[in-house]
Amino acid sequence: MKALGCIAYVLLLAVMPACATTSTTSSEWGQPRGRPEWVRYGIVTNIRQVIQRREGNPAGGALAGAIIGGILGGGRGPGALFGAAGGAAVGAAASSGSSEQISYELWVRFQDGAYQAFVYANYPPFRPGEPVELTPRGLYPLPPAPPPVPTVPPPVPAVPPSVPGG
Repeated sequence: MKALGCIAYVLLLAVMPACATTSTTSSEWGQPRGRPEWVRYGIVTNIRQVIQRREGNPAGGALAGAIIGGILGGGRGPGALFGAAGGAAVGAAASSGSSEQISYELWVRFQDGAYQAFVYANYPPFRPGEPVELTPRGLYPLPPAPPPVPTVPPPVPAVPPSVPGG
């Protein structure tokens, strides 16, 4: 009888992947500061939306449940029939339903030419073309550059001012 239980367990593990399917689609769209130990500078190149759907397969679950329930129900006679029916019901219920998970891949091209992807559960706080810095604490937007300082001295008056008393 222990052998039948082991066989049923192995069958359960073998047929469980058939109870649900997963599909992935994607779409693409064209950054607390501190004193980090290191910094890598780069530019956001693109953002890709990834949708992962999981859909149950009640027929596969029912089949797996029926096989396992039949074996655990004794293998023959009314016990096997009731085990198969109960297993089919449980298997179908366990493998029904669906879910969808959306994530966003943010791609950065660093100054050294390397690319790296960062995954966000929500839309990332960056836009394509935005300069960023990577530190040990994470990815951050670069602050806007200060306005340029004028380097031209003020013009010299053409006529020197008159000196009083002279």
